[in-house]
Amino acid sequence: MTEHSSSNAYWSANIRVIFICLAIWAVVSYGFGILLRPVLASIPVGGSDLGFWFAQQGSIVIFIALIFYYAIYMNKIDREHGVDEE
Repeated sequence: MTEHSSSNAYWSANIRVIFICLAIWAVVSYGFGILLRPVLASIPVGGSDLGFWFAQQGSIVIFIALIFYYAIYMNKIDREHGVDEE
């Protein structure tokens, strides 16, 4: 029973972090890049507006940050549940 509940806790934590990353990805790419672009158009950034910046470059920067966050957080979860690589 202990191994089964530990396995469930590990996968629950894993799925939770995946959903958080997917939610941030959706908000940044779809929300800021498409839906909120007219609202963000009034904020100048580097010769353009913030909505254009998010659609073209900001979303890529956020995606790379999400990759690092996911890797670091999953290593922490792996250590906590005893399934790390070391």
